[in-house]
Amino acid sequence: MSGGSARTALAAWLDHLTHERRASPLTVRAYGDNVLAYLSFLERHRGGDLTTADLGEVSAAELRAYLAFRREGPDGTEGLAPRSLSQALSSIRAFHRYLDHRLDTPNAAIGLVRGPRIRVGAPRPVSEDQARGLIAEIDLDPDREDWETARDQAVLTLLWGCGLRISEGLSLLRRDAPLGETLRITGKGGKTRIVPVLDAVRAAVDAYAAALPFALGPDEPLFRAKRGGPLSPRHVQATMQALRSRLGLSDRATPHALRHSFATHLLGAGADLRAIQDLLGHASLSTTQRYTQVDAAGLLAAYGKAHPRA
Repeated sequence: MSGGSARTALAAWLDHLTHERRASPLTVRAYGDNVLAYLSFLERHRGGDLTTADLGEVSAAELRAYLAFRREGPDGTEGLAPRSLSQALSSIRAFHRYLDHRLDTPNAAIGLVRGPRIRVGAPRPVSEDQARGLIAEIDLDPDREDWETARDQAVLTLLWGCGLRISEGLSLLRRDAPLGETLRITGKGGKTRIVPVLDAVRAAVDAYAAALPFALGPDEPLFRAKRGGPLSPRHVQATMQALRSRLGLSDRATPHALRHSFATHLLGAGADLRAIQDLLGHASLSTTQRYTQVDAAGLLAAYGKAHPRA
């Protein structure tokens, strides 16, 4: 199909996302809009319809020209912000990966183009829907094998559901799975705490352990990299970076932000700050208060609007 229509390939990719990868309708629409705009630009630039073979020959200069076009805004319209431009580039890369894997149309030039720089601030909590979306989005990456998808979903679910630091999540050993009702975690300064394990966390970790293709000793790290070595924190950070780009989330949506979310979601549900402090393993209550500052401000704002005596 290397000589087929580029737009037909786009339709096939969106069908693949919908029915094979089970992406949400919003994700499919966002990907489709981004890639359709890209194809339309190339058609105008080259003066005619495109084939998939043409897409295999798109140069890095052409892709950079397209990103510049979207940044400036066509016909006097407002251009894309850096975050939206990064999301558009992520969609284009995902489409080209599909062309490579399914239609035998590779294009190495696409990987040479870097997205815009986005200023990164302090980690900020993500909403419950965003956290669920991040975990679900992992299943849409065709470059991961099934066990790798299960692994990354388990790690992010663990960070969000138990409020763990990356190093704490990756410290789990093979003998820790299947998980029990609680986890004993050794955090900063060698301080040990007991963390309850939610059913969703237990299910995610158990699913990964069942799919793990490596035979491990009981005292070896549970989470493994593609070639069998221990999974690195950098992999978790890179995974989160790719996911937030695909979903258009802030650069503050880091793995550590899932720990923030654990705290703010508990606070929003009425949990006591002292209890949250113990679950996070903070030595000082003031540290916990900084974690929950944003959510507390939201609660106070809602109170001020709703309470008759406010």
